[in-house]
Amino acid sequence: MDSSTTPLIDRDDLERRPDSTGSPADGSSIVKVLAGFFVSMLVLSSMVVVMYNQLQRPQGGRQSTTTTTTSASSGIEVKPSSRGVGWPEKMGGGDDSIEWQRSAYHFQPDKNFISDPDGPLYHMGWYHLFYQYNPDSAIWGNITWGHAVSKDLINWFHLPLAMVPDHWYDIQGVMTGSATILPDGQIIMLYSGNAFDLSQLQCLAYPLNSSDPLLLDWIKYSGNPILFPPPGVGLKDFRDPSTLWIGPDGKYRMVMGSKHNDTIGCALVYHTTNFTHFELLDDVLHSVPGTGMWECVDLYPVSTTDTNGLDMSDHGSGSGGVKYVLKQSGDEDRHDWYAIGSYDPVKDKWYPDDPEMDVGIGLRYDYGKFYASKTFYDPSKKRRVLWGYVGETDPQKDDLIKGWANILNVPRSVILDTKTQRNLIQWPVEEVETLRSKKHNEFKDVELQPGSLIPLDIGSATQLDIIASFEVDSAMLGATLEADVLFNCTTSDGSAARGVLGPFGLVVLADASLTEQTPVYFYIARNIDGTSRTYFCADESRSSKLLDVGKMVYGSSVPVLHGENYNMRLLVDHSIVESFAQGGRTVITSRVYPTKAIYESAKVFLFNNATGINVKASLKIWKMGGAQLNPFSLFK
Repeated sequence: MDSSTTPLIDRDDLERRPDSTGSPADGSSIVKVLAGFFVSMLVLSSMVVVMYNQLQRPQGGRQSTTTTTTSASSGIEVKPSSRGVGWPEKMGGGDDSIEWQRSAYHFQPDKNFISDPDGPLYHMGWYHLFYQYNPDSAIWGNITWGHAVSKDLINWFHLPLAMVPDHWYDIQGVMTGSATILPDGQIIMLYSGNAFDLSQLQCLAYPLNSSDPLLLDWIKYSGNPILFPPPGVGLKDFRDPSTLWIGPDGKYRMVMGSKHNDTIGCALVYHTTNFTHFELLDDVLHSVPGTGMWECVDLYPVSTTDTNGLDMSDHGSGSGGVKYVLKQSGDEDRHDWYAIGSYDPVKDKWYPDDPEMDVGIGLRYDYGKFYASKTFYDPSKKRRVLWGYVGETDPQKDDLIKGWANILNVPRSVILDTKTQRNLIQWPVEEVETLRSKKHNEFKDVELQPGSLIPLDIGSATQLDIIASFEVDSAMLGATLEADVLFNCTTSDGSAARGVLGPFGLVVLADASLTEQTPVYFYIARNIDGTSRTYFCADESRSSKLLDVGKMVYGSSVPVLHGENYNMRLLVDHSIVESFAQGGRTVITSRVYPTKAIYESAKVFLFNNATGINVKASLKIWKMGGAQLNPFSLFK
C-alpha cells in the first residue's frame, strides 16, 4: 500500500470508523450508536453477574457438580463445567470409549478443532484469549477466531466468535495474529489472512468499542490487506505478525516470519507510524541457515537480575540488566525454538549470545508436544505469560468420534534463569494452584534402591499437581567410572534402559499392573573426563495399549547446579502431562492415550531403574479440581 492509505481512525471517533465491509458512514450511524448503547448496557449488567459468580467460587478445589446455579440478582442460569465428572467408564467403542481423554483444567472449547493462541492481552481487568478454531469440525479447516475471557487465566468464559473468514483476503482462514495496546489505550490486532488462492496477506482489525471490557465486536479495516508478500518472498512464506513496539525514533516495529533461498529461516522487520502503511527494512532482524520457514516469531526482553517480566518498552542492548529472547516456530520440524541475545533498537538487529545455540539449532520452549506459542506482557502482575497449543497424536477418526481436538497448555510465566544466564525458566502461573485440594499427600525420604518400584497410595490419579525432589547418594555418584557419552532421551530405549546412574523418577497415568505407564525421569550420563550431564525425559512408549497413537520418548539435557537436588513438577490431567525440571529449566509436554490407566484405575509410582546408585525421594501431591469453562451468561 502507498502512503496515501487512510490512517487508523481515532478510537473516540466511532461514527467515522470504517465498518468491516468498507461501507461509508450514513444515516444508519444513529441506529448503530443506539444499538451500541443497548449492547453496552447488556454487557454491564452481565458483568455484574460474572463478578457475583467469581466471588462465589471456592478458593480450594473448583466446583465439580453438575447442578445449575442461579444468580439471585438476575435469574440468569450459569451452568458449571462438568469436565472430568461422571464420564463413562466402559471401553467398548463409540463416543464413550474416548470421552475420558478430555482434560479437566486445561483450556479447550466444548467441541471442535483448536490450535494457535492468538492476540492474548489484559484489558480492563480481564484476560483475553483468541485462538484458531474450526466451529464446524474436529479437524483443521474454516479457521476462525474463538474468544474467551478470564479473571485468573484458569477459569474462562466463552464469548461469541471474534472474527470469521468472510472477505477475499481471509476467506481461507483468519490465521495467526497479535494484539498491541497503544499508549492511549487503543487496541489493534494484526493477523494473517489466507486469501482465496491461499496467499498470505496481513490484515488489521480493531474493537468497535475499546472501552468495552469484553471486546465483543471486532471490525476489519476497510483497507485490508495492509501488506502483501514482498518481492522475493513466496506467497505462502509470509505470516504471523508480532506485537508492535515503539523504537527510539518514534516509529513502531513489527516482525514477520519468513524464509529465503528455501532453507534460511528469518524474521522480517517493518516500521510504521499509522498502522496501515508499513515500510520493510532492507535487512532482516535475524536469520539462521538450515532452519526453514519461521512461524509465530516473538521478540521480548527479560531481566538479568530479577523475576519480574518486562514489556518491550524496556529498551536495552543486552547489557544493563536486559537480554532479549527471539523465538520462532519451525514449520518443518513443528518445534518452538528460542535463543537469548541482544537487540539493537537503532539498527533493528538481534544477535545471539552463543551462535552455537542460535534460534532453531539450540534451545526449545518444550521438548514434547507443544507448538505455535505466543507470549504477552501482563501489567497486572508484571509478568510475561506464555501459551502454546498441544496437538493430538491419535488418528483423525478418533478426533471426529469424540468431537474435539487439541488443547492449550496451562499458561506459564517466563523469566531468564538468573543463575545460568543461558536459558529461560518456565513455570505454571500461580493461579493454577487455586485448583489444588485443601489436603495433600506427602511422602518424605522414600528410599529407592537400584531396581526399586514403589506404588504411592493416593487414590485416583488422573488430575494431579506433583512436586518431587530426588537426592542421589553422593558417594556412589562420585565413585562411578562408567561413561555414557552417547545417551540421548529421544534415541534411548526409554525408562526401561538401565544405566549406572539412571533412570529414576515418577511413573504417572499407570494401571496397577503397569501394562500402561508414562514415566518421567532423570538420567545422569558420565563423560569420559569424569564430568556428567543430566537429562530429563518423558517416555510414552508404553503409555497406551492402542497401536495407532504417538509413543515418543521426549527430553533434553537440563542444568543441575552444584548443591541442587534433582527436582520436577508434573501437572497430570487425564491425557496430558506437563513436566518441569529444575524449577522450569527444561519442560516436556506429553500427550498420552491410556485405555486402562483412567479414572480410579490410574496410579502413581516412584522408581529407580539405575544399577549403581541409591536415590531418596520426597514428594507433595495435590488432587486438582476442574476449571470452569462456561459460556458467558449473556450468550449461552
